[in-house]
Amino acid sequence: MRFIHAADLHIDSPLRGLNRFEGAPVARLRSATRQALTRLVDLAIDEQVDFVLIAGDLYDRDWQDFHTGLFVREQMVRLGRAGVKVFIVQGNHDAQGVISRQLPWPDNVKVFSSRSAETIKLDDLRVAIHGHSFPDREVPEDLVPGYPMAVPGYVNIGLLHTSLTGAEGHDTYAPTSLDTLRSKGYDYWALGHVHARQVVCDEPRVVYPGNLQGRHARETGPKGCELVSVAGGRLDATFVPLDVVRWHQVDVVLNPSHSLDALPRVVGEALQAAVAAAGGERLHAMRIRLTGETPLHTHEARQPGTLAAAVQAAAQDLADADVWIEKVQLALRSPVDRAQLAQRTDALGELVRWVDDLAAEPQALASFGQPVLAEVLDKLPAELRQALTREAADDVPQWEDAGAMLALLKDAEATLLAHLNVGEEQP
Repeated sequence: MRFIHAADLHIDSPLRGLNRFEGAPVARLRSATRQALTRLVDLAIDEQVDFVLIAGDLYDRDWQDFHTGLFVREQMVRLGRAGVKVFIVQGNHDAQGVISRQLPWPDNVKVFSSRSAETIKLDDLRVAIHGHSFPDREVPEDLVPGYPMAVPGYVNIGLLHTSLTGAEGHDTYAPTSLDTLRSKGYDYWALGHVHARQVVCDEPRVVYPGNLQGRHARETGPKGCELVSVAGGRLDATFVPLDVVRWHQVDVVLNPSHSLDALPRVVGEALQAAVAAAGGERLHAMRIRLTGETPLHTHEARQPGTLAAAVQAAAQDLADADVWIEKVQLALRSPVDRAQLAQRTDALGELVRWVDDLAAEPQALASFGQPVLAEVLDKLPAELRQALTREAADDVPQWEDAGAMLALLKDAEATLLAHLNVGEEQP
């Protein structure tokens, strides 16, 4: 007996904010969740699995129109024609109370009730599948006590969308514990909700497969499903990547010897290594972080955008690699001797000492920076402020974030020093 366990497909996730990135492959990124589902169905058919489990958040939100539902239904029909059954629990994104439009499912699909836990027995396979869908987006209670005990003589599988005891970056829904899961006597718990793959326990096997397709730069690495075989009472599982867009965060360390002309080569080697490690044919969405001590820090301060353009050039030079540079982040240090500058008695020395004083007192920095930053943001059009808040929170400096304020302070100092030619010809 073989089955696939997938979760958090988030079909037609809107991926807001992509239009902010010039040259972004918007159409490919927005179709990625659909293509990943198509790959999942292809895998199920090719591997001749008996059934597919989907542990919640099949959809990302209520359908804008029926095209979303029709696409998913078409894939379920493909599975049905291949003799593959599908078992689904609804999660917080596609709960019974969230999805307002409905289409009849094909006969091979079973969506578990949102009123109470259900058990479906596949007598020919000696498998019992237990599940409980979310009735609403918010489910604060533990659903597991309502699940039935294991059916004797069957392989028992629990299908559940849950945060367990809590997961960083995920809201708490249907919280439960490993001991509570174990109390049911099941052989396999097919979980959903956490987007990073995690094998919680081997006996019984408790698994988050992660989401099927990463949707942004915080969802990096391989994304896919679990392919599970059960024979002679033994359970074997393999993770199968299915993502069509692979998100990466790549650190490139620069040193004082790296010139601007050498930067595309250095970055290109890092990009090539990331692509080679990922393998497969897919689009690679890269967030590049340049770190280290380098005179290029001064060059960038004098001509903002220079290093990002050099990184883009490196991506253009890659052969046989489909790469999009999503963002270039700078965490560089200047080789300028700030301690020496701080000893000076002129305005330059006063500037460096003032920056050091602010950096040493987060409260003083916040008091200085908050009104300045608030004034700048308040001058933005209302629709742009809303878009930044909703779609690009990690790009907008937050004055309550001491690290973000310190980075802004250092950037401002670097810009001033660069325009004063400090670091090139110091008196």
